[in-house]
Amino acid sequence: MMPSLFLPHGSPMIAIEDTDYTRFLRKLGESLHPKAIVLFTAHWESAVMQISSRDDEFETIYDFGGFPPALYEVTYPAKGSTAIAKQLQERFHVQAIESELDTKRGLDHGTWTLLTHLFPNADVPVVQVSVHPFLPPEEQIRIGEALKGLGEEDILVIGSGVTVHNLRLLNWGQKTPEDWAVQFDDWLLEQLDTGNIANLIQYKQLAPYAQQAVPRAEHFVPFFIALGAGNESEPKVLFRDYDLGTLSYLVLQF
Repeated sequence: MMPSLFLPHGSPMIAIEDTDYTRFLRKLGESLHPKAIVLFTAHWESAVMQISSRDDEFETIYDFGGFPPALYEVTYPAKGSTAIAKQLQERFHVQAIESELDTKRGLDHGTWTLLTHLFPNADVPVVQVSVHPFLPPEEQIRIGEALKGLGEEDILVIGSGVTVHNLRLLNWGQKTPEDWAVQFDDWLLEQLDTGNIANLIQYKQLAPYAQQAVPRAEHFVPFFIALGAGNESEPKVLFRDYDLGTLSYLVLQF
């Protein structure tokens, strides 16, 4: 039985760093034995949902610039699964959610920076899925709900994003978090603890510092998708930390 996870990918540097977070990811991966991974990445945006559909190895995409050469030497040669991609498309079709199969795109850093720690042998098939950042939160949850039950088939659903993600407000070298970033995450956890999904859907109006934390929604919508895909058990915080003052590493299990 696989949970649904929300995992922050933060800086691409996590792929080559040895930190509390990357060590956590490795231990988490050791505890999971999925037959496949379905991952919604904030770095693949499309108006119509795209589902990677291939059985051969993915190309590793370096969709960033200005980082050390060692980061561009990392590869993650996982294979895909056309069978599971088709299964996802059928589930979305039943819920009247439009989707298309993509046979060409490689794995972006919202995917491989996490998976290189979770499953370093790249031996678990991956189906990467795009996000539409301009859909309302209730629709993002509905996308996740279309995937309920995949965990019972040992398919791991991951939403890869960040709760507090504002590149303009990063404080380079700062290790202690800004109070406003902590307050935003605290508010999210309070709503999850009380099961107040209605408040979560209205986070833009109700959450403290919502505009600072989520100036653009592409990194936040994977949270709602993972929430929708989760089991009926109570959400759990598996890890929490901050970097550069405002970048949240809040890991949630649904």
